[in-house]
Amino acid sequence: MSSAQNPSPETADQAGPRPVRLTAAAALAGLEGLALVVGGVWMLVLGLTGEPDDRQQAVTGGVTLIVLALLPLLAAQGLLARRSWSRGPAIITQIMALPVAYNLLQADSMSIPAGIALAVVAVAALVLLINAETTRALGIRGPGNAEK
Repeated sequence: MSSAQNPSPETADQAGPRPVRLTAAAALAGLEGLALVVGGVWMLVLGLTGEPDDRQQAVTGGVTLIVLALLPLLAAQGLLARRSWSRGPAIITQIMALPVAYNLLQADSMSIPAGIALAVVAVAALVLLINAETTRALGIRGPGNAEK
């Protein structure tokens, strides 16, 4: 039989239904990307229409947030499509979110709930992304487990 008629176990894992953990990880990454887009657009609008201290800084910050949103949004799309490359950007996004959450927790009382929410989302996403079921669904093999 050809390999198309008799798939390997790795291909069979990817052909089945998408694991709930993988879908949840993609949803969290997408949520983070969406939050970055909203924050970036808000900064842009306030920078262009309001009276910011420094209009150029507000516009630059807004554009930066929108560009940064591409990483988790692409990762979320890749996770939903079961692309093995997508786990790296998703993990990087969560690692970058943890210091931001810490800084929000150290700021004024208005930022503390946002810091808590971001920390919870980042830790939950990391747990989902390193889960064995997610790794199998993405076709990622550990060191020494490459096909020969």
